[in-house]
Amino acid sequence: MGGLPRRHRRGDLVIARFVARRAATLVVTLFVASVVIYGALFLSPGDPATLLVGGGKPPSAKLLADIHRQYHLDDPFLQSYWRWLTGMLRGDAGQSLSYKDSVAHLLAARVGNTLFLIAYAALLIVVPGVALGTVAGLRGGWAETAVTAVSATLMAIPTFVMSVLLIWLLAVRLPWFPAYGAGAGFADRVEHLTLPALALAASWLAYVAQVTRAAVRTERGSEHVQTARSRGIGERFIIRKHILRNASGPITSVSGVAVAGLIASCSIVEQAFGVNGVGALLIQSAAKQDLAVVQALALLTVVAFTVINTAVDLATAALDHRVPLGGST
Repeated sequence: MGGLPRRHRRGDLVIARFVARRAATLVVTLFVASVVIYGALFLSPGDPATLLVGGGKPPSAKLLADIHRQYHLDDPFLQSYWRWLTGMLRGDAGQSLSYKDSVAHLLAARVGNTLFLIAYAALLIVVPGVALGTVAGLRGGWAETAVTAVSATLMAIPTFVMSVLLIWLLAVRLPWFPAYGAGAGFADRVEHLTLPALALAASWLAYVAQVTRAAVRTERGSEHVQTARSRGIGERFIIRKHILRNASGPITSVSGVAVAGLIASCSIVEQAFGVNGVGALLIQSAAKQDLAVVQALALLTVVAFTVINTAVDLATAALDHRVPLGGST
């Protein structure tokens, strides 16, 4: 008993080091991403001021000088980058030239639609994906064949093609759902964002179902499960305590990757369905060469993606004790 507290302290130290490593990796990744994103402006060919102006006619020398002064384009890179980064940390992402508004205000007006869409799609991914994969992994036979066939089909259809198919089938041929806009209020938003959420979730749902099926099937045939059955332990207890619990690590990991992947692909769906969200703003700003908006959205996308992946790593390590916490991972 005297050694128990020491083992506990050693375990707490290992966990603390694991969390510290993940936090340090997160900070370094975000720092490198910010340098690359901001540095892209300086690596672009030509005068960055002309990219900010856009339009068909050459800008006047006075306008170019005003833009250089306003955006500090003549400052050294490190000084200019530090001003932008500290502004982002304070919530000041600069001004949009094309929208004549602050980037923060543009995001605030649209982020609600994007978060609702991503949350809706995440629900459609995790619940059916894990349920279908679990049934296929436990039962095998025709259930496994059906889930595998449907999953392979969904993963082969690109998101924009799925958007067109859903609009044609469920909004035109069968007018069950609206095909444009985000709605107002909870119920109206659910109705308007059902088709976008389905288009966004389809391929990721199939991926989660496949990984869940493989994880459950592997645990079902493992030695400790066979030993539990030979001892006469009830099947429900075995499924709950041995199969699903041990399979929860990879299931959590792939579900987190799927949710993070929604951030990168939501712009396609928002543009296709006319959802006034952050993703559509990114596409529109890139088309208008509004680099202040593009830089801010690119950095926020990387932040969200990296934070979610880090949280998933921590959750996976907590659920699956087979994940190594010490040394290199």
